[in-house]
Amino acid sequence: MEVNVKALENQQVELEITAPAAELDKAYDAACKSIAGRINIPGFRKGKAPKLVVERHVGKENILSDAFERLGQKTLTEALEKEDIEIVTRPEIDVVTLELGKDVVFKAVATKKPEVELGEYKGLKVEVEKDTVDDDAVQQQLVRMLDRQADMVDAEEGSAVEKDDFITLDFKGFVDDKPFAGGEGKDYPLQIGSNAFIPGFEDQLIGAKVGEEKDVNVTFPEEYHSEELKGKPAVFKCTVKSIKRKVLPELNDDFAKKASTFQTLDELKADIKSNLEKSAETKAETEKREKAISMAADNAKVDVPEVMVENRINAMIQELALRVEQQGLKLEQYMAYAGTDIAKLRENYRDAAATNVKVDLVLDAIAKAEGIKVEAEDLDAEVASMAAAYNATPKQVKKIISEQGRLGDLVASVHRRKTANFVIDSIA
Repeated sequence: MEVNVKALENQQVELEITAPAAELDKAYDAACKSIAGRINIPGFRKGKAPKLVVERHVGKENILSDAFERLGQKTLTEALEKEDIEIVTRPEIDVVTLELGKDVVFKAVATKKPEVELGEYKGLKVEVEKDTVDDDAVQQQLVRMLDRQADMVDAEEGSAVEKDDFITLDFKGFVDDKPFAGGEGKDYPLQIGSNAFIPGFEDQLIGAKVGEEKDVNVTFPEEYHSEELKGKPAVFKCTVKSIKRKVLPELNDDFAKKASTFQTLDELKADIKSNLEKSAETKAETEKREKAISMAADNAKVDVPEVMVENRINAMIQELALRVEQQGLKLEQYMAYAGTDIAKLRENYRDAAATNVKVDLVLDAIAKAEGIKVEAEDLDAEVASMAAAYNATPKQVKKIISEQGRLGDLVASVHRRKTANFVIDSIA
């Protein structure tokens, strides 16, 4: 096999590969046998028709095409290994010579995995600030607990709506004195101050009493998801149906007994403080890890191919689509609610995608420089962790990974995590 490599623009590379005629002959014979076993040829059992009969039945060109599919991928893989080239896109194949009795010549063009010039990545000095856990932090946690234990009671008769009240509301919206689709609600639950409605809507309900009709004048935002309503002034005719308010329990030992397993408020406070300190420690450690990896990436130089960024954006959008589908939505519905479209979504993801790709490339380069390998026990530990997370057995997880063809992704993920731990463990 002969290989000639030529660098092209935009980090692409062209390999011109020549394979011996004898290799094509072997692939051609294998293709004939395979085709004979897949098709029905009158007068012969499957797989028993001789080569000449198969050639007459399907044509030499089709057999040659099948033979090249077998030979081309194998030869290209060997050529890439020989030249120590990694590609990050599916290669475009151009067959130059494909004739029995002659050497096979073809060209493959693909984007090459870029070279990384590593900077400092060992012994990094990483500083992070740990959150302070004081009495105020404990008190804030207690307030949240009080809120969860609060009772909802009807406001006194004749009361007017106040901020933070929970109301039910009838409303009907009009634009240019005409009702519009989706602008009407009955017994709609709303907390005043939640900003669940258009800006200015909830504030105008403050002071309204049960049974009163009140006109609320608003203007739809320019970035509103409905094209027909963007920037339009509207009037909502509203009627408050009910008003409820939270009544917080008294903060004492009885509350501690009711809201926790502790007998006294002091015991509850001590437990809250302990948990907050553990949480602060975990958060600081996570920030330290992330900052170390970010610093190692920032210290490196690499020209990230645009196609790798686009591919990462595609993967991020696919992950988003899966998450919203688990919530019962389609991606198109999510984008409509969020007031965005696929072009804006891609642009929003671009910086994060570029950063993620660079980090992966730098980690791969560090792994190569340090000789970091993925061992069988590393994969076993990862599979066991996944099995525990999904309440499955390691055998079931391995089967799913194999069936989905994701073994390569798993190895790459474990390899990068192992390399990241190497960087983190060396922090000064």
